[in-house]
Order: sequence, then C-alpha cells, then structure tokens
Amino acid sequence: MPGSSSSSSSSSGSTGIPAAANAKPPTREETGSEDYPPIVQGASLLLALRLANRPILLIGGGLVASQRLYFLLESSAHITLISPAPLHPSIQHRIDDPSTSSQITWLNRPYKGREDEVKVKGFDLVMTAIDDNDLSKEVCDLCREEKVMVNVADIPPQCDFYFGAQLRKGPLQILISTGGMGPRAGAMIRDIVLEALPDNIEEAVEGVGLLRSDLRKRAPGVGGQLGQERMDWMKGVCDKWGLAKMERFRDESVRKTILDQGWPQRKILGPDDLLSRDNGNKVAGGSLRTTLDSLLNLDPRSSVVSAGLGGFVSGVALAVALGSYLSRTRS
Repeated sequence: MPGSSSSSSSSSGSTGIPAAANAKPPTREETGSEDYPPIVQGASLLLALRLANRPILLIGGGLVASQRLYFLLESSAHITLISPAPLHPSIQHRIDDPSTSSQITWLNRPYKGREDEVKVKGFDLVMTAIDDNDLSKEVCDLCREEKVMVNVADIPPQCDFYFGAQLRKGPLQILISTGGMGPRAGAMIRDIVLEALPDNIEEAVEGVGLLRSDLRKRAPGVGGQLGQERMDWMKGVCDKWGLAKMERFRDESVRKTILDQGWPQRKILGPDDLLSRDNGNKVAGGSLRTTLDSLLNLDPRSSVVSAGLGGFVSGVALAVALGSYLSRTRS
C-alpha cells in the first residue's frame, strides 16, 4: 500500500508508479541493508533555490505568468518579462509598484524564439506561460541546447522543474509536488497541511533559528566531530521542546540558560528543566531571577546585584507561600 515499506515492485494503481516508503535520508540508526528503504525511481529532487538578484526569463503576460512572477519576486530574483500589452492586472501592478518595479525588466513585445535578440543562455532559469505550443517547444529546445533549466507551463515533458503548490508563513516554506500530474490535488493537500500547522509556527521557526545561530557562535566550524555533536544536540533540544513550545527560544534568557547549562555537557534541557536557581519554582520563559534581571535591566553577574536579588527572590517566594497558606486556613 502507498506509504508503507513495501518493495519497489509494488504498484500504486493505474499510474504504474511503484509505491515507496516515506522518503527520508539515511540515519545512523540504520545498521544493515534490511533498514534501508528501496529506491523508487521517478521522483523530483525538491530544492529551495536561492535566486536573489539572479536573472530569470519569463515569457508570457497572462494569469499563469502572474503566478510565476509572484513567486519570483518573493525570491528577490530579477525578472526579464517578455509579453505584449495588455498584461494581466497583477503583472501590471507589480511593474508599476515602486517596491517591485526595480526587479522587473518588461519588454512590450512578443518573444521571437530562436531569432529573438534576448538569448536564453543569459539566464539562470527560463519559464514560458504562453498559448503557442510551437513557440513553447522552440524555447524548450533552445534551453536544452544551452543547458539552461526551463519550465513550460502545463506541458510536464518539457519541464526541467515544477512549481507545485506552495505556502509560506514567515521563514517557513512548504512545497507540495505531484510531479506535474495533479496541480489541483497538490493545492488541496497544501491546504490540509496549512490547517494542521500550529498557529505559532512562524515564531517557532524563528526561535529555533535564533538558538541555532547562538550555538554556532559558541561552537563555530563546519563538519567534523564538533559539527556532528552540534547537530545531534540541536535535534535533541528540538525533539524535547516540540513545535508548540519552540517559540520560547525567541527569549534571549531562555536560549542562554539552555546553552549555559546544556551545551558544555551536551545535556538536553527541556521546558521542565528551566527551574528557578533560587527556589526551585518553575517560571514561564525561564527562572524568576532571569525575569527580574530582565525587568530591572541589571547585570546578574554582579556580586552585589546577585546577592540583593537572591534575598529579594527569597522574600517574594516566602510571601507567596505565606499568602497561600493564610488563604487556605481562612477558607
């Protein structure tokens, strides 16, 4: 059945594409050939391309071209758009909008294929979104000759890459690809994924990014034993906190506590481990002393401040406990 660990000879129905196990790279827990999932050929390699300031050629000016343009602008690419007016209203808006106009060079004319003065070899990616199938095929042939990757809208065999259904929430981006078979099905799956995401997913991703950045400052370098330990420690911390609570990593005091008390010993601290260093009571976002330090903007490393806050915290804890006891006796 699809999604199971069945062998590569299994069939997934009329498409003739064999079923595959859930795709994931090898892990250190895999110790023998029986642990390795079968290789099922025919998948796309899903990548996140960094296109900032890269030259992209977009041929067409209709609705599909407007969708392509939207994603290209968000990736900070520079787009050469070739299409005669009138353009789709959203394309014209992007050209007229000062916040995006500098990313677009619009040539108000049809594309001439092999005879055009704009050559595909001058671009990192080429995309066509036109109704002329013969011209689309010619553009595809030109790109193949020049070894430039091309996407021809609605003709999968002439595509080196697909767009798929995408969603973005802050730094998080998700792509659902059906290999060009069912774009609408991909969009429906995307909406299911969107509904399942925690409401604070943007803050969670931001938080874990800050923690990872702080860790790399303490343990710089690429690869080697230290790099592996850094990856393992981050994985353990993320697993222990879970998506719903990782937004707390945005608090600098929380990150500092996790790193100070966890990283040197390669210890994994979870939310329940962030205890007050003064009275053992748990305080959201870190210890009570950390919270007071932040409010008073004092340096907790100062011996005078440390002693003063220690006595103050103890007094607060005693007052809270006494108040709770009197409240219970009066009732």
